Amino acid sequence: MKKAIAHAARGRRLCKRIMRAALCSLTVSALLVPASVHAAPDKPLLAFAARIAGDEARTRIVIDFEDKPEFAIHYVTAPERVVIDLPATAFGFAAEDLKARGLFSDIRFGAMDDTSARIVLTAKRPVRLGLAEVQEGENGEFRLVLDAEMATPELFANLVREQRWGDEQENATDEPVVAADENVFTVALDAGHGGIDTGAIGTATKTPEKSITLSFARALAEQLNKQPGTRAILTRDTDKFLSLSERVTLARQAKADLFISLHADTLSQKDIRGATVYTLSDRASDRMAENLAARENLSDQLAGFSLKDEPPEVADILLDLTRRETQAFSIALAGNVLNSFEGQVGLINNAHRHAGFQVLKAPDIPSVLLELGFLSNPEDEKLLLDETWRAKVNGLLVDAVSRYKDRAVANGG
Repeated sequence: MKKAIAHAARGRRLCKRIMRAALCSLTVSALLVPASVHAAPDKPLLAFAARIAGDEARTRIVIDFEDKPEFAIHYVTAPERVVIDLPATAFGFAAEDLKARGLFSDIRFGAMDDTSARIVLTAKRPVRLGLAEVQEGENGEFRLVLDAEMATPELFANLVREQRWGDEQENATDEPVVAADENVFTVALDAGHGGIDTGAIGTATKTPEKSITLSFARALAEQLNKQPGTRAILTRDTDKFLSLSERVTLARQAKADLFISLHADTLSQKDIRGATVYTLSDRASDRMAENLAARENLSDQLAGFSLKDEPPEVADILLDLTRRETQAFSIALAGNVLNSFEGQVGLINNAHRHAGFQVLKAPDIPSVLLELGFLSNPEDEKLLLDETWRAKVNGLLVDAVSRYKDRAVANGG
């Protein structure tokens, strides 16, 4: 059994590396097309349609062309902008079709001279293009697909420093690119709610769920970071709002091997108490799981986000296989947590449940949502605020993660 799990882990890490390498190569190949090669064309390209969708974490732009466009991507600072250079292009769509939204505060496009055109995307925050490619449509048209995602200021600065404009490199650096240490097992801890989204409120003490989850996440990260070969990162380390998509994106950018979302909800049945572990499923295991997922998925709407604006994922065989394998690993993680809690922490009946939680939808990261207890139950509320109990639960979670890690990556190469 252990050999099978280790073998599956190696295959899964290979799939993840292939997916990440593919995305990187798409972006790099775009960067290597010099903008200066465009000769005066017989007629300009025609961009006849455009559309944009997304949120503050990810935004997709699609522009339809009659003919295949060459393009180059550059990043510019002060403010952060993404520049797309094109050959001479006639933009035949309404400006309203490419109205700024999601990650971008302003979008402009037009001719630069007789041989070139440019699109300038002004970002609200540091961004990067995870995907930049031309796809051929069914009717002979071509579409330029740009998938932008939020980035750290450090990552954006590296993109600016390492890029090339034509044959010259601005701010050239001889510093080597440091690859992520794949021997370090990374756990993303997601403190549920935050900022304008307080989450549940304690019945007796009126303590907001967002404060409890953040305290748990900080303490758990501290314990995990003491484990050899393990690194814990927090999706939020302050009282701030994060959209569900931002939480997943932060975990993926950290190349997380696990994602644990921490919660302490309320129920109308105040006598129900104990911990629950949820994994992702299109169909909920029961009515309680369905209702809980529906409430958690409303988090974005509290701050004006809309799930319908989420950029669609590109469906392919590799992604589908990765998603299925990830689901199996998520279930294994849930089992490890429950085994650690058994006899040590109170559990509700059927403590492993599943539903369609948006925050668990990363296709390549095993993910669980852990309900530590229910603030609607007075006894659970007391425990959730008790530092000794918190330390005990976090110790059990460290044990669960360590056993999962040992089985999943032992002899993984």
